[in-house]
Amino acid sequence: MAEETENENNLMPAHDRIVQINIEDQMKAAYIDYSMSVIVSRALPDARDGLKPVHRRVLYGMLDLGVTSGKSYKKSARIVGDVLGKYHPHGDSSVYDAMVRLAQNWSMRYPLVDGQGNYGSLDGDPPAAMRYTEARLRKIAEEMLADINKDTVDFQLNFDDSLEEPTVLPTRIPTLLVNGASGIAVGMATNMAPHNLTEVIEGTIAYIENREIEVAELMQFVKGPDFPTGGLIYGHHGVREALETGRGRIVMRAKAEIETTKSGREIIIVTEIPYQINKADMIKRTVDLINEKKIEGISEIRDESTRDVRIVYEIKRDSNANVVLNNLYKHTSLQTSFSVNNIALVKGRPMLMNLKDMIHEFVEHRHEVVIRRTKYELAEAEKRAHILEGYLIALDHLDEVIKLIRSSDTPEDARVGLMERFGLSDIQARAILDMTLRRLTGLERDKIKEEYAELMKTIEYLKSVLADEGLRMQIIKDELAEIKEKYGDERRSVIVHSAEDMTMEDFVDDEEVVITISNNSYVKRTPLSEYKRQGRGGKGAIGTNTRDEDFTEHIITATAHNYMLLFTESGRCFWLRAFEIPEGSRTSRGRALQNIINIPKEEKIKAYILVKNLKDQDYLENNFIIMCTKKGTIKKTSLEAYSRPRANGINAININEGDQLIEASLTNGTSEIVMALRSGRAIRFNESTVRPMGRTATGVRGITLASEKDEVVGMISVDNSEATVLVVSEKGYGKRTDIDDYRVTNRGGKGVKTINVTDKTGELVAIKGVTDQDDLMIINKSGIVIRIGVETLRVMGRATQGVRLITLKDSDAIASITKVAREEEEEDIPNDLEDQDSENTESNDQNNDKTEE
Repeated sequence: MAEETENENNLMPAHDRIVQINIEDQMKAAYIDYSMSVIVSRALPDARDGLKPVHRRVLYGMLDLGVTSGKSYKKSARIVGDVLGKYHPHGDSSVYDAMVRLAQNWSMRYPLVDGQGNYGSLDGDPPAAMRYTEARLRKIAEEMLADINKDTVDFQLNFDDSLEEPTVLPTRIPTLLVNGASGIAVGMATNMAPHNLTEVIEGTIAYIENREIEVAELMQFVKGPDFPTGGLIYGHHGVREALETGRGRIVMRAKAEIETTKSGREIIIVTEIPYQINKADMIKRTVDLINEKKIEGISEIRDESTRDVRIVYEIKRDSNANVVLNNLYKHTSLQTSFSVNNIALVKGRPMLMNLKDMIHEFVEHRHEVVIRRTKYELAEAEKRAHILEGYLIALDHLDEVIKLIRSSDTPEDARVGLMERFGLSDIQARAILDMTLRRLTGLERDKIKEEYAELMKTIEYLKSVLADEGLRMQIIKDELAEIKEKYGDERRSVIVHSAEDMTMEDFVDDEEVVITISNNSYVKRTPLSEYKRQGRGGKGAIGTNTRDEDFTEHIITATAHNYMLLFTESGRCFWLRAFEIPEGSRTSRGRALQNIINIPKEEKIKAYILVKNLKDQDYLENNFIIMCTKKGTIKKTSLEAYSRPRANGINAININEGDQLIEASLTNGTSEIVMALRSGRAIRFNESTVRPMGRTATGVRGITLASEKDEVVGMISVDNSEATVLVVSEKGYGKRTDIDDYRVTNRGGKGVKTINVTDKTGELVAIKGVTDQDDLMIINKSGIVIRIGVETLRVMGRATQGVRLITLKDSDAIASITKVAREEEEEDIPNDLEDQDSENTESNDQNNDKTEE
């Protein structure tokens, strides 16, 4: 069978034989041919003129058709048909879409086509059909085509070899940089950002003057991309990376302003959106996110755009416009990125190019254009000079020339006779024969002589240009300066140089919050507005649901952006931002602190400090942290030592065996310190008597304990002469005393009596510095919380028993107390809980059966 097949093949004509080839080799070869065709002839721009073939053909086709800026518009269909029939044998939509994009001022930084009619919109509306729209070239496009008829660029045959088309345009504009480009080839893609023409030309001139200039120096002229839709470029790192390497990620933001309406409502007005963003889709997506509750605080969105962009976001009354705007930046296309990938064709090969490479390729191309143009102009000038020389010879021998011509039988005889008699060339002889009689007048003869003299100067200049590269470079610079003068404009995109990555605090309103930490280290954050203010002596409200045998130990009032320095009983310090604490309702349990920070389970939070800023060096060096322990030791350390957060915390103070940290306070170096003992005594001394020490030091003696069982219950630092000292006992009694009632003594003494401790009052549990502008929040071990105004407590003597602050059940006791800022609006509400305790002293019975909200 094989022999028969072989015999049959031998009988077939040679051109009909089937050639056996390896399919793998064939696929490789075919795919490489296809991919190279896509890369070179479709998707990637030429580094010299910055255009893809389709754009180049559209511009050249419009020039060929005569649709220049000074002529009337022509139908787009006519232009598209001309380009299709002559140069670009592809679908008509490919040509029309390319032409439309060249006309859109939101797509091109410097549009090259002047379109009349519906050319689409920022909302993604398609342009009208080509039979309805009209177009012509813009003046700036004519600068790209200037001198194309002076042999400045190479031409190639079109698809059917019937016409010639340029392989590149002799552009005077660095189009690759100023308009950018994007395209997807095979195995590679390009995405080049547009830039400002003024900046690019200044950078190009700087490069011509110094070929060794670095990209960093060029960036003093070319600041970064300049998008046609304006907006903000957020951050300089991506810009620098893109210009230096050719690749980079540039973050773009909409230009937005926050205004307040006459009714007091805040609104966000967006006037510029990021490049290549569909406005209608962006608004629709934002509405979807609002409905999905991913963005909150917006009551209405209105698109009030006409020729200019104007999008209005109405903010709800209880929302913060800055927080809403940052959330819009995070979740919507109001902030997006442009991934720069500068790949263009250099001598037919794709290359990744940085800023200097692109400028270099343009200057080299422009240099070649100037050389070729000069050679062409020199050749034309020499041709003309040669003819004028013939004219001058004829005019010098005018009578003889006329006689020779009149005596000749034919023009051919006259031409030959002129050549032989006067030594003229064929071209000169023909030119003389073609002269009109008016050229023989005296005035015309003078004009010929002047023209010849001017021409000789031009030829001399053109030859000097060809001989001197410096002169050619000066011509390039002068032409660039002229382009800058004609078409240069201001930047549209503003680069935010000091931009940093978004932090979590940008998405959180800096509202007042209450942070509660329980005895078992459960923590939560609750808006301060959830707590009602009550009268002294009330029964209180449920403050939190805690685990069995757990109770709230610390109540901290802060703002959401505050830093919290948390100190454990063993003397370690941890950092936590208030907004990092999970939010919970007033009655929720909260979350274990060990799940938020890396605090060991056996560690217990005993003190905290609120700090607004850990980056202000002057603030850090002029403020101090004072810590005291249960055994009466006190220590002072600069805040700067605690300004570098670590995930696992740091040692804040060295604690002796059997002792533990109980309090820490932020001071300015001149405060007065009051320490109180469980036995009811307190000491007051100036902070200056405690010298600053390092983080790992133990400290010095602050107060002497009354007995081995005695211990320090708290410490306050006072730098306000209006402040009064509030002390609270474990059975709900408390009182305010003027700070001056505590005389200043030496550090380390036994102190003076601060409250009269009895069986009824119980031992001292807390000491606070308060003013009439403060409220108190008191919480007991069963979880009941009460909020009262400090002004309801009158200032009384240091050694008195005090008044009842909260009514406790027999087995209950006060767990903690804190002061909070006064609410702006307070309404009196009746309290149906009557105080049943008749043993209150200091004439406060009348306050026990009413409360205030």
